[in-house]
Amino acid sequence: MLLVVDVGNTNTVLGLYREEELLHSWRIRTDKARTDDECAMLTHDLLSYSGLTLGMVNAMIISCVVPPLLNALTSMSRKYCGTEALVVGRHMKTGMPIEYDNPQEVGADRIVNAVAAFSKYHSALIVVDFGTATTFDYISADGAYQGGAIAPGLKISADALHEHASKLPRISLALPPRVVGKNTVNSMQSGLLFGYAGLVDGIVMRMKAEVKDSPKVIATGGLAEQIAAVAVCIEAIEPQLTLDGLRQLYVLNR
Repeated sequence: MLLVVDVGNTNTVLGLYREEELLHSWRIRTDKARTDDECAMLTHDLLSYSGLTLGMVNAMIISCVVPPLLNALTSMSRKYCGTEALVVGRHMKTGMPIEYDNPQEVGADRIVNAVAAFSKYHSALIVVDFGTATTFDYISADGAYQGGAIAPGLKISADALHEHASKLPRISLALPPRVVGKNTVNSMQSGLLFGYAGLVDGIVMRMKAEVKDSPKVIATGGLAEQIAAVAVCIEAIEPQLTLDGLRQLYVLNR
């Protein structure tokens, strides 16, 4: 079985595949201080809840934007799974031209999403990934990664509002009942959710005007559903996009 691991700044998502079938997936908090043994213990616990064991994993691929965790995960793969993990990076075959000034600057997760999205839709695309940062990535109709935009994530925005305005509380990122809030919490939720939807729609509108090939807009990431409920530009939600992209890259590079 193949274990795919996407390490983000806030959350880490794991998926277990048998061939092309995603059997299980899990989302946990990213902790850059974890050791290889701690990673193995946590992964074992997640698998055991589904009646599986770490010994069933015989292949692993990792996308990681938190360098301290990469060594721990690759060591875990060697010690507990008996296999050398593939790591998404500049030496990996992607099957996709990276038309960026410096391709090495592109985050691994952005390339993984682009590969998975184009493989599914075979058309021009804008992939919006709602994570710690929100990324907007444009893939041309001929399947080349062209670049995009990076904005502060919704949670970063909410935390900043709480931390820099003394009287504003920390709130949940739930959709308020109306745009015109009748209390402080609803007013903050309105500004964050509807304001962020405006940011997403605005960037996508400008990207579409610049590229002029009517790309389809898809969303992924932990907050995709909340924003898709209020942003008008999002046409589809792909919650497992990154995991499937990792699986495809494993098949291409094994």
